[in-house]
Amino acid sequence: METQTHEIGMIGLGVMGRNMLLNMADHGFPVAGYDKDPAKVEALQKESAGMNVRSAGDIEDFIALLRAPRAVMMLVPAGPPVDSVIADLLPHLDKGDLIIDAGNSYFKDTIVRARNLAAKGIQFLGVGVSGGEEGARHGASIMPGGPKESYERVRPLLEAVAAKVAGEPCVAYLGPGASGHFVKTVHNGIEYAVMQLLAETYDLMKRGLGLGTNELRDVYAAWNQGELNSYLVEITSQIFGTVDDRTGNPLIDVLLDVAKQNGTGMWTSQSAMELQVPVPTIDFAVTMRDLSVLVQQRDTASEIYQRPTPPFTGDRKAFLEQLGHALYAAMITAYAQGMAVLASASEKFEFGLDLEAVARIWRGGCIVRAALLEDIRLAYRNQPGLPNLILAPELSKKVIANEDALRSIVRSAIELGVPTPCFMTALSYLDGYRSAWLPANLIQAQRDYFGAHTYSRIDVKGTYHTEWKKP
Repeated sequence: METQTHEIGMIGLGVMGRNMLLNMADHGFPVAGYDKDPAKVEALQKESAGMNVRSAGDIEDFIALLRAPRAVMMLVPAGPPVDSVIADLLPHLDKGDLIIDAGNSYFKDTIVRARNLAAKGIQFLGVGVSGGEEGARHGASIMPGGPKESYERVRPLLEAVAAKVAGEPCVAYLGPGASGHFVKTVHNGIEYAVMQLLAETYDLMKRGLGLGTNELRDVYAAWNQGELNSYLVEITSQIFGTVDDRTGNPLIDVLLDVAKQNGTGMWTSQSAMELQVPVPTIDFAVTMRDLSVLVQQRDTASEIYQRPTPPFTGDRKAFLEQLGHALYAAMITAYAQGMAVLASASEKFEFGLDLEAVARIWRGGCIVRAALLEDIRLAYRNQPGLPNLILAPELSKKVIANEDALRSIVRSAIELGVPTPCFMTALSYLDGYRSAWLPANLIQAQRDYFGAHTYSRIDVKGTYHTEWKKP
């Protein structure tokens, strides 16, 4: 067997790992793959015929293929599988070797793994990868974090396999520690929010307006030609145009109304709460996935709280136009909430994130890629310390221009009885954020009343307590 000539090794030859490895080989890098499953090893051998790719079902043979100092990438499920792979690798690695976790790992796990491996002289990069199997094969958005010198070792390879926008690779060194995995987590939190917003537009058009699948396909296709241009809007149009091979009916109509999750949206919400950054649209996107799983309870509640959807009596064309504008405003607030988490985490965890670079590498390859990201990138270029995107002059003009449509759609949803929590929270977030005064003074008073938690005043600095009149 040919030994010690391969640039990088891939552990985990499922769809993502195999496609990423083939992408690397396409760009001239000699690579090797390993999996405990013989069927996956065989699949790689078949797909890589004629390419500079080797595969192995034995970890010693796999390690022997790699050039020293070795670089090994993992694309395995987050959690215990990552630790299991690391444990299998360690007896075969030397000081100075590099492990790259390219899965959706929780950033706090990445911090622990990096620290433990550094103590053994092993370098570790936590790399977020977005784009699904298509991105892995033909160009993903890649979000690396960890030691800068470790990134530089694999930078040419990552730049080669990343998606390109205007000739620029959608990859950038993001910072130390777990910065890469944290950015990928928040990427997914934004993804959850936009997906739920699109699901709510679907509900409003299906139950509210009575649109059929072909009409829905055409609406999303039209939206994708304008300011809403994005990967998620594009694939939504394609979904409504897909026919089920088994029944001949639209495939969407035979799918169960249950949406599961892999945890990244929840991690975004958890991190935001720990950082005390409000992300209500992301939070409710996670909540609605949880609610969708409660099928039997929802069926029971639908019998108890019967309320037929009233017929829509307005101007359908005008409603659809408003809905598109409302979606655009809500999308801006969703991205703003996610980027605000990144800004806070960058300071808290000393990531040193360049948010313009984050927006730049999200413009291609990844699931949240959208025309809007060019405006977001420019906003951070013009104001590098911008605390929230909705304060940026150009983006604030866009929100203001679409605000009335957002309010109108929320009113219509309430009247129709169609649940649109992400549209509602987007509007409430905007209204709360732009309020120079909020009723939190009452909460201060209540906390001091029942718990002597003290309060602050507007006229005198200091901390105060009152012996409130008890009932």
